[in-house]
Amino acid sequence: MTPITNIYDLKALHKKRTPKMFYDYAESGSWSEQTFRDNVDDFGKIRLRQKVAVDMSNRSTEMPMLGQPATMPVSLAPIGMLGMQHPDGEILAAQAAEAFGVPFTLSTMSICSIEDVAEHTTKPFWFQLYVMKDRDFIERLIDRAKAAKCSALVLTYDLQILGQRHKDIKNGLSAPPKPTLANLINTATKFRWVKSYLGTSRREFRNIVGHAKNVTDMANLGAWTAEQFDPKLNWDDVAWIKERWGGPLILKGILDTEDAKRAVQTGADALIVSNHGGRQLDGALSSIRMLPDIVDAVGDEIEVHFDGGIRSGQDVLKAISMGAKGTMIGRAFVHGLGAMGKDGVTEALNVIHKELDTTMALCGERELKSMDRSNLLIPHDFRGQWEAGN
Repeated sequence: MTPITNIYDLKALHKKRTPKMFYDYAESGSWSEQTFRDNVDDFGKIRLRQKVAVDMSNRSTEMPMLGQPATMPVSLAPIGMLGMQHPDGEILAAQAAEAFGVPFTLSTMSICSIEDVAEHTTKPFWFQLYVMKDRDFIERLIDRAKAAKCSALVLTYDLQILGQRHKDIKNGLSAPPKPTLANLINTATKFRWVKSYLGTSRREFRNIVGHAKNVTDMANLGAWTAEQFDPKLNWDDVAWIKERWGGPLILKGILDTEDAKRAVQTGADALIVSNHGGRQLDGALSSIRMLPDIVDAVGDEIEVHFDGGIRSGQDVLKAISMGAKGTMIGRAFVHGLGAMGKDGVTEALNVIHKELDTTMALCGERELKSMDRSNLLIPHDFRGQWEAGN
């Protein structure tokens, strides 16, 4: 096989080896996909300052996140239906992250359950929470995360209402996949995926089925999910979640300085600058454009992390230099998982780490935590001169 040198090599294999509906689910945004594209493209507008004649021995990319040591300031983002990109995908990704020394975040909408992942790993992982109308279910879900010794709770705040993703509708996205003629024909060509799929019993949303009221199988899961995302979610909800959880709390989905200030007021331990990978409000600014404003507004009061558009180690370095204390990768590791399973996730992490380390050295730095905006060349108009309507 041709050597893997970048995330796009893994992306090509992912597309080749995974059923179309699941590849499209990962590689798409909402509506016109403008924000989805900008998340990636805007990184390319930032340049790096090269410095030479600096001792580059004993380099370190290590940076703690939430007080937890990490090989590099990268965590694996929560991805819904990850176990459909590759059967048992959540378990495999968590194992790869643990071995590499970075956090893995399990989604509420995962195929493998909290208990599945805990049973197959030895170190704590993060758990991402969607707030549903069924508060009894949410409280029990938080309790299950505590019982599994999850080390942080990631509360997603930007999915009260689901943004429309055209490809998912056209593909008839579901887990397990619906046996339509188009799906059967496409899936029949994905031999590796089918072999792995037939070898697992984890084929449904196991955090929900058997745990939520009246959801005993896939037949009634769809109706339950469609009506459960809570449009009334507000800042006051953080209080009871924080009290019930009792551990480190991260708020994900912050893309506005005023919202960032409100996040600080909730007492959360960290926030994640994120537009849900361009999958919610199409037309919103990219995460990397909003990062410096949010860091300037609240970076001294709360740990600011970053999510959206990272496809390389240079992207990680740019986000950290902009002031982020941690980053999340989503599609970058999903491409690895879909391409090669657990080994593919490890390959994705290796690719990002090698590029991060090399780029840091060529910027004349030996420690990633020493990097700041002085290492970057940022266009004068990068943040944009936008006028809010009155």
